Amino acid sequence: MNIDHLIANYKYGKPVLTGSGVQGTYNYKAVDCPHVFQHNGRYYMTHIGFDGTGYQTGLAVSDDLLHWETVGTILKRGSNMEWDKVGMAVTTILMDRDLYGGNKLKKWQGKYWLLYHAYPNEGYEAGSAEIGLAWTEDESLMDWHFYGEPVFSWKDGADWERGGLYKADLVEHDGKFYLYYNAKNRDQDGWLPDDKESEGWIEQTGMAVSEDLIHWTRPFDQPILPVDKGSWDSIFASDPQVFYDSKEDQWVMFYYGLGNLSACDGIAVSKDLYHWTKFPAPILTIGAAGTIDSIYAHKPYVIWHEDALYHFYCACRPYQEGDPANNDGEFRCISVARTKPW
Repeated sequence: MNIDHLIANYKYGKPVLTGSGVQGTYNYKAVDCPHVFQHNGRYYMTHIGFDGTGYQTGLAVSDDLLHWETVGTILKRGSNMEWDKVGMAVTTILMDRDLYGGNKLKKWQGKYWLLYHAYPNEGYEAGSAEIGLAWTEDESLMDWHFYGEPVFSWKDGADWERGGLYKADLVEHDGKFYLYYNAKNRDQDGWLPDDKESEGWIEQTGMAVSEDLIHWTRPFDQPILPVDKGSWDSIFASDPQVFYDSKEDQWVMFYYGLGNLSACDGIAVSKDLYHWTKFPAPILTIGAAGTIDSIYAHKPYVIWHEDALYHFYCACRPYQEGDPANNDGEFRCISVARTKPW
């Protein structure tokens, strides 16, 4: 397993996107879950904003991957149906999966497609989330149309995912769609019996396949990226992002783990998209006290640019006076590291 060229050792050390701190905005308290891609000659980032009620999805634009301007909110509260009325969190848009191709959007049936997840109750990730589908023909990426009902649900899954679904990643390869998603094992009515290692729930990553983005089949009843007891990802193995690495003829999955370290990012590799081998240690870890990511350095999204891998992630530290947003005592923002010095 050769992943040396995928380890971003050089942190930018500053936020590239933050919450607004302005009550009534979608990102009043925090931003989270970057999704970075290239479209019509510019770089875009979908991201989740949290306002204290639920998640909504914003869109930002950049020409250099460091300086970002927020364009607006693309998935707003209450814009579809009852099941997703609290908020919509975009986690993936259909794009080219060549690791070195710059994350260019791609169309299927003449449209751009995204998947999002939504929690049923108000609050921070309250209730068991399901996954929805939306599409657009709008080149500005601001006007999206919804399939309606969820296209993928925990209700059809095994016990390990009965607590609801989190971030998903959509891959198209050889005419088939692959969905990589993480789920939690906490049932709506309480803890399931295998919750021994964590104080809360356990998150693991599964997969599903489809030919039409609507009807999905799980090839396995078990996670394809499970937690490993006693390790850095013994509680969470979450937020997958998958690319094809042509230099090593392998598929690579960036993900984040939580265990005997704080939340940080790792990687796994595969030859067939079904069976994955983890690198044993995290590839991006938290910083020292006082740095932008002293609590968490997690939820990866990578893009290749100018012969370097840019590793975007959600950075968290305790709130400090003067920070633009305060998420109940935490400053949660988006930052980046890369594989060559700044």
